Amino acid sequence: MIKYTLVCDAPHRFEGWFRNSEDFDMQCGRGLVTCPVCNSTDVKKGLMTPAISTSRKKDAMVVPELTETAPPPPTAAPASGPQVPAPASEVKPQASALMPNDVRQKEIVEALRLVRAKMTENSENVGSSFASEARKIHYGEAEERNIYGETSPKEAMDLIDEGISVLPLPELPDDKN
Repeated sequence: MIKYTLVCDAPHRFEGWFRNSEDFDMQCGRGLVTCPVCNSTDVKKGLMTPAISTSRKKDAMVVPELTETAPPPPTAAPASGPQVPAPASEVKPQASALMPNDVRQKEIVEALRLVRAKMTENSENVGSSFASEARKIHYGEAEERNIYGETSPKEAMDLIDEGISVLPLPELPDDKN
């Protein structure tokens, strides 16, 4: 898959994913690529930076260490609008390029465990009715609160398309045991 930065004639900038450049050309030629803001079909590729992954780049990655001051992000936004996670200034980066991979992996899993605990700590588990409960909260039909639960990837995308902010809970290795 190729991710293109696209620009319409308005000029609005947005992204599009295509199997290859021929797919983009074919879909544009048939008027299938439209601007999500103004529905213009006059869409062109914008300037992009290549995404090149090297082993050197992976070794130099920084693993964030969560601080106690960072509030947990909601799993479903209240009807008043989406809440945002803590600003980057509240997350203290920790260099880990010199640590062995197994130590870094343990630190990452522990950080994910902490994130998950913070997200669920002040939230209600609504189980498999997550999507319907998130909609009720969003449309003011239920009490505004943080919730978490289970839903399918398709249903999660439908919620996002409706303007309902959702975040996946990090899956931990222990969850599969």
